[in-house]
Amino acid sequence: MLSPKRTKFRKQHRGRMRGVASKGNTIAFGQFALQAQDCGWVTARQIEASRRAMTRYIKRGGQIWIRIFPDKPVTMRPAETRMGSGKGNPEFWVAVVKPGRILFEMGGEDITEEIAKEAMRLAQYKLPVKTKFISIDKNPEVASQEKKNISKKSQEEVKQ
Repeated sequence: MLSPKRTKFRKQHRGRMRGVASKGNTIAFGQFALQAQDCGWVTARQIEASRRAMTRYIKRGGQIWIRIFPDKPVTMRPAETRMGSGKGNPEFWVAVVKPGRILFEMGGEDITEEIAKEAMRLAQYKLPVKTKFISIDKNPEVASQEKKNISKKSQEEVKQ
């Protein structure tokens, strides 16, 4: 499972999850991705379970990129202990996920959109946050032409 090799401090505050992701919110490596729709903590175990589900479905054919890393320690107190006597020991690691964050990416020559969609569907069952499947356009020139045509139409409608 994923965890940092070393950290500056052993324990962290829980923090607040506000706003949307400003980093890691675009597809960088593959053609298909799984994007978070709400905020939450994703544990190292959940990341590993999702990775295994995807890898097994694509039969190690394409390539998978994990775009989140669990670098926040979560502490817990032992069961049935009295109040006080300080903060508990770190038990597991989580990645803080905000809306818009890309969690996983997938690509490769033998990975079609249907295969990627099904693999991501299996992976999202293992995650505690709502997600959506996104993909990049194969022809960027066609997509940019469509955007230009839409903007021209909207400008003409404004003039009339």
